[in-house]
Amino acid sequence: MEVHAFRLTPGQDLKKSLVAYAKGEKLEAGCIVTCVGSLKKICLRLANATATNKNETVSLQERFEIVSLTGTVSRHGCHLHMALADHQGNVVGGHVLEGCEVFTTAEIVIGECVNHVFSREHDEETGFDELVVTTKLSAQVPKRRSNSVVSTSSVEQSMEQSME
Repeated sequence: MEVHAFRLTPGQDLKKSLVAYAKGEKLEAGCIVTCVGSLKKICLRLANATATNKNETVSLQERFEIVSLTGTVSRHGCHLHMALADHQGNVVGGHVLEGCEVFTTAEIVIGECVNHVFSREHDEETGFDELVVTTKLSAQVPKRRSNSVVSTSSVEQSMEQSME
């Protein structure tokens, strides 16, 4: 397993930044190992949403601590869930959508399963793009650079490239 570690700074969008990082690093099969930090704006899809009714969301503009971030991430797409605590310790959670804005920091560590590829395909039964896992042949496993720590500017460059 390869490790990727980086920090998001105030104002960055959590999901957009993770997607941009995965595309910029050509990440094939990552999982969130840990994420600590805070958000000042959140947008989550709730558990009762369906493919035909995706409007079951919560959008709030206040300060939250990231209690947990979990999920899969690759250059082919991501699926993230998050739990957050407000200033009174009340917890809210759900499926991460764009619009979750970093307040002070988001320190993220991703583990990459170098022998696998995570992609997403539409599933008629659920109505969502669901995870498809394939295994790479050993000859296809790329050699990674030894330094996996990425600066914020690298994430921003990856974001700019993915938006072009």
